[in-house]
Amino acid sequence: MMESRVVRVVVGRVRRTWDVLRDDLGTVRTDPLPPSTWLRWLPHGALCLIAFGTFSGGLPQLMDHASLVVGYAVVITLGQSGAVVVALRRPVVAWWLSMAATVLGAVVVHHQLYGPAAGFQWPWTVSGIVSHLFVLLLVALRVPTRVAVEVLALTALVTYVLQGLWGGPDYESTGMVAVVLFATAVLLGIALRGRREARAELRQQTTLTAEERARRTLLEERSRIARELHDVVAHHMSVISIQAQVAPHLVENPSDELRENLAGIRQNALDALTELRRVLGVLRSEHPDSPGHEDGSGTAPHAPQPTLDRIEALVENTRVAGLTVTTEVTGERRPLPPGVELSAYRIVQEALSNVLRHAPGATAHVVLTHEPHGLGVEVTNTRPTGEAPPSAGAGHGLLGMRERAAMLGGNLTARPRSDGGYLVTARLPADSRTGTADPALQYKHKDGTP
Repeated sequence: MMESRVVRVVVGRVRRTWDVLRDDLGTVRTDPLPPSTWLRWLPHGALCLIAFGTFSGGLPQLMDHASLVVGYAVVITLGQSGAVVVALRRPVVAWWLSMAATVLGAVVVHHQLYGPAAGFQWPWTVSGIVSHLFVLLLVALRVPTRVAVEVLALTALVTYVLQGLWGGPDYESTGMVAVVLFATAVLLGIALRGRREARAELRQQTTLTAEERARRTLLEERSRIARELHDVVAHHMSVISIQAQVAPHLVENPSDELRENLAGIRQNALDALTELRRVLGVLRSEHPDSPGHEDGSGTAPHAPQPTLDRIEALVENTRVAGLTVTTEVTGERRPLPPGVELSAYRIVQEALSNVLRHAPGATAHVVLTHEPHGLGVEVTNTRPTGEAPPSAGAGHGLLGMRERAAMLGGNLTARPRSDGGYLVTARLPADSRTGTADPALQYKHKDGTP
């Protein structure tokens, strides 16, 4: 009973080993050489030259020193050298071809060892060793390590059978040298393959890391924009609440229905304002349960968001930092939505910061153009006069500026100028309500005074 179980286990393992070898070595799939980035066909041309050299050197060796007829010598040498060319696309098939040519050559030459071929290299000829060496190298470079080890083991086994078990009367042994060289070639190929795979994985991980960093930066920038816009929305909700509270006093004898509707408007505005402040607290805090605190910009949580009126103060601060800045405002100034003014301010701020960091010695020029349907922002700088020091920034300032412009339905372009400077332009559209004044100023008393 025990013996039958052991036999079944052994038979099962042998069968599984045979299936693995059949799948690994019984294949004709194509495994082309990876193209070189600088000389695409150099490896292919070099291997073709090696194949031609082994054919040119092996043919006279078999004919002159082994005394083989032309037919046998051509078939054996052509099989060995042709295997190198076949290995360019089908390395496993090339290994079978090289082994078949080598075994055929060993069998044919074996009969000559008793006569004219005495003292000849056997079972591997010099040309056979060279060609099989490159075939094994290509196999190890392009197939899994397990398959490379299998072909090396079978090559060593065939060499042992030919030289160790069969042998001959008088020959120069080449089996040991051949196996050592073959093992070296396989190990080299495995090492190079592992290095190539590691570099490819590193490039992939680097790409994924860069994409993840860009995605995280985009989300952080959107969160910062949302925090700023929430302040603007909260201000308008407060205005709505105040207007709803004051409105009944601006009308003589307001009806109960009007008072009730206005009270509902005020209560809804207060409820919305409460929810906005709760969301704002979450956005401003790394942990939603922690109390509000100053954000990364260094401003207080409830500080008013900047508008175009503060551009001159921003420019003056930039001048104090050592950058020469000029400003220009064109077009007819009119009220703009707070989001447009806030985005324009932040774009100018980031563009001037980039000039300070990356263009030492340059001068900057800021142009604000009030257009019929929006606002144009342009920040240019001249060619830097010195080398920029290493910057500790994340390098995603342009991403934030583009996000602000896209949020408003506008666009932003940033590109180098022909004179060595840099140009940032943005178009920020305003909706049809741009020309209206602040809603807080629209209610007037009966006598027409605000």
